[in-house]
Amino acid sequence: MPRYKLTIEYDGAPFCGWQIQDNGASVQGALETAITAICGEQVRVHGAGRTDAGVHALAQVAHCDIAKHFVPGRFRDGLNAHLRPHPIGVLSAEIVPDTFEARFAAKKRHYLYRISNRRANLALDIGHVWRLPRPLDTEAMHAAAQKLIGKHDFTTFRDTECQAKSPEKTLDQFDIIRVGDAVNIVTSARYVPAQPGALDGRLTGVGRRGPLDCRRSCGRPGRKKPRRLRPGRPARRALSGAGGVLKQHRCRRPT
Repeated sequence: MPRYKLTIEYDGAPFCGWQIQDNGASVQGALETAITAICGEQVRVHGAGRTDAGVHALAQVAHCDIAKHFVPGRFRDGLNAHLRPHPIGVLSAEIVPDTFEARFAAKKRHYLYRISNRRANLALDIGHVWRLPRPLDTEAMHAAAQKLIGKHDFTTFRDTECQAKSPEKTLDQFDIIRVGDAVNIVTSARYVPAQPGALDGRLTGVGRRGPLDCRRSCGRPGRKKPRRLRPGRPARRALSGAGGVLKQHRCRRPT
């Protein structure tokens, strides 16, 4: 039974998230329905990670096992045909060894948060960018972000439903890049759920109010349970309320 590795992009706005749930359409469910339409099998699609409601993906990696053998290119094209009109695109499909597991082969998760720091309303990027009209001090944001590079206790930023065994995680990259009115927050790490959006919200507070040592928020004593921080309402559909979240997985090459 061949195993296929899929690389997928999607707009998360109409979905309740990656994982199949009772309360709405999911990316995983749409993919499994498309596969059933092609081969007549009930197949489980395993993702490298789960995205929350409204989170978009540039290169989500997944795998599935199907009994019928397809030329990878034809399998990709067939999936894309059956996925319409869902905003999901299968970028590639390739046959991999049975030992390949999308989740456990993931080396890193990359996130991009897009902020439009301008007074004017959004026209072309509604739902993909978080508009903040008040000026942001991106130099202060970047300086605060660099203090979180490395291994820290991120209890404060954990999701209430986080199932990770330990709140200690290593942050490899945390850059704030401004190009005109566009502010991009680029992160790279193996995150606990919803941590990136919580950090994003914390940093925008730094950008509006001035320097702050974000490390004081890590592992803060007296916190009985994690909480989710929401930067704002304009783009609540995205992870922790941050607009324009794009998730990308990088996996080890199959051997």
